[in-house]
Amino acid sequence: MNAEIDISNVTIATERLILRPWKESDLQDLYEYASVDGVGQMAGWLPHRSIEETRQILEKFISEKKTFALEFNGKVIGSLGIEEYSDKELPEYSDRLGREIGYVLSKDYWGRGLMPEAVKAVIKYLFEEVNVDFIACGHFTENSQSMRVQEKCGFKHLKLVKYQTSYGAVKDTWISVMER
Repeated sequence: MNAEIDISNVTIATERLILRPWKESDLQDLYEYASVDGVGQMAGWLPHRSIEETRQILEKFISEKKTFALEFNGKVIGSLGIEEYSDKELPEYSDRLGREIGYVLSKDYWGRGLMPEAVKAVIKYLFEEVNVDFIACGHFTENSQSMRVQEKCGFKHLKLVKYQTSYGAVKDTWISVMER
């Protein structure tokens, strides 16, 4: 079963990052990385075409209270969401408390080890503060960068599934799991 999540009063500091709730003033930073070709597609969505599209996503992030803004040197460079996992895809976990995480990072910051740093901090938060039994995380088979993040953080491949993106493409996706 999915754990209840509300990060509206949660801030996590790592060596280089601040993970915090989104604010309306983050609009330009979000648009800056979300409008770049090649960023969203790795997570199943197309680049934002307008600041208004970004504003709608930002409002969703704020109201749903489950997605961290990743702040680096005062600038938001990515997001990390604590999503509901699918009972259909993970029926073997339906009697245990869990969540699925998903993340995206500005292309300008790829390859610096920032995402593993953020993911490890959220893993600690979910196991120690939320008390989940497991965390799931997926990546498209062609997304080797996301696969490496998950490997560095201790996730283990569980099964290959088909995932339909927000733009209608169906992609082979590894679901990986970490248990308490």
